[in-house]
Amino acid sequence: MADEVKTSELSKIARLNGDFRRNYGPLLGAFLYLRSISAARGRSWILAAVFSLLCSSACAWLGKALSWLAAL
Repeated sequence: MADEVKTSELSKIARLNGDFRRNYGPLLGAFLYLRSISAARGRSWILAAVFSLLCSSACAWLGKALSWLAAL
């Protein structure tokens, strides 16, 4: 069932490919077309988890660095 939904969304986007090229030019239209395909596929939850882990680690490190600088 989920594959059918993804297939129908991708087929709708494929039909819009000509509209992207006609309205935005070949280079920007191709970029927008590829972005819309990747958005229709969805993201992997593993990549989202890794990205979240990296962001939270960076925020924790930045908080420590700022508190260290404030102590000086």
